[in-house]
Amino acid sequence: MDTTTQNRIAKLHPSVREEVTKIIQECDTALTGRAKVRITQGLRTFKEQEELYALGRTKVNPVGKTPKKPMGNKVTNAKAGQSIHNYGFAVDICLIIDGKTASWDTTKDWDNDQVADWYECVKIFAKHGWEWGGNWKTFKDLPHFDKRGFNSWRKLSKLKQDKDGYVNVV
Repeated sequence: MDTTTQNRIAKLHPSVREEVTKIIQECDTALTGRAKVRITQGLRTFKEQEELYALGRTKVNPVGKTPKKPMGNKVTNAKAGQSIHNYGFAVDICLIIDGKTASWDTTKDWDNDQVADWYECVKIFAKHGWEWGGNWKTFKDLPHFDKRGFNSWRKLSKLKQDKDGYVNVV
């Protein structure tokens, strides 16, 4: 597990840090080839969420920008407080190939075991009770996973916070 992933796990809600560490270790073990998992997003501040929400709406996103679509692609439908990332119960991942190249290819089988590496990770997250954004009906989010039981921003937003700013879930 790389330092970037470790640092992002350290900022997740305290109740899921150990579990996410275990999930990433299981994924890395299952991916016996050239790929390893990196968490690209974990806890996201409300300010960071608003900045992402603005992309493609009030701020130009170079991705998807065309003459017919001058603002580019929208990145998220979630405003600040409406993302499970805002509460530390969600992660986005990519695969790091050969220790250097990021990949979001969901079909590649880097370890040649006849199962796409991405789906090996999807199965491991699911085994631990995490929902995959690739299963969403609208706005599919293939890199995204969030913890079942803690994936309602409406419920999370009503909970009191501890001294460190994390919602109390006990």
